[in-house]
Amino acid sequence: MDSIINVESLRFRYPKQVVDTIRDISFNIDPGEIFGFLGPSGSGKSTTQKLLIRLLKSYSGRLEIMGKEGSQWSHDLYQHIGVGFELPNHFSKLTGLENLNLFATFYAKAGVSSNVLLPMELLELVGLVEAAKQRVAEYSKGMKMRLNFARALLNNPELLFLDEPTAGLDPVTSRSMKNIILGLKRQGKTVFLTTHNMHDADELCDRVAFIVEGELKLVGVPTELKLQHGERSVLVKTHAGVNGEPSKDFEYPLATLGSNSEFIELIQHEQIQSIHSKEATLEEVFIGTTGSRLS
Repeated sequence: MDSIINVESLRFRYPKQVVDTIRDISFNIDPGEIFGFLGPSGSGKSTTQKLLIRLLKSYSGRLEIMGKEGSQWSHDLYQHIGVGFELPNHFSKLTGLENLNLFATFYAKAGVSSNVLLPMELLELVGLVEAAKQRVAEYSKGMKMRLNFARALLNNPELLFLDEPTAGLDPVTSRSMKNIILGLKRQGKTVFLTTHNMHDADELCDRVAFIVEGELKLVGVPTELKLQHGERSVLVKTHAGVNGEPSKDFEYPLATLGSNSEFIELIQHEQIQSIHSKEATLEEVFIGTTGSRLS
């Protein structure tokens, strides 16, 4: 299967700077994949995304999008992709529905109106139907984020670029947005997700890439990375005793768990509070690999 994005030895330097912002990075993204691009602020996440969506153009190396070199794409690229920026920019004096209707006309002028989704259906998808005729100036930050997400889906794109899609959202709305993203994956859409939220990346992404100071440090499947960098052991916590004895923690090697007589006796005769394996968190893998924190 051909990659929908293929990046090889990509370099980029902003004008008047003496050091490259993007330093010889390489990665590929397969169709239908949610690919997480993770790093702290200033690491090069947004710059890489801007190169991929052609907002920045003076690069060296190879940057192929949907089978075509990035430099060969013109404005027709935007008929195939959707972009949700971290800091959405809307027409504040217009309502949410008027904003989407306005952007829908841009695709109609480009001759792709047959692919455009109905604005009201998108507002329903992101939970903004009741605010459809409310001016965006009166929207909360979370509502603006959801409208921004709906706008990215207007042209029913096959490739989505989402920058911190759950930033500023309450837990319930964040859960809803993540469900929508997973639903898009089930439809076969590809998502390039830039974030510093490791929990979101762990939950959503098929693969993740760690970038720090413009350099790609690691690419892999979250589950595999956590197993590779974690301890192969099981932690068992018992309940506190009725006579005031404190709860206790016991740790056993995972490889010999089935034949460990002490472990078997413990679960047979003690009141168990919890049992869990000690694989690393994705954030621990990131810190161990890069030496950097995400905050």
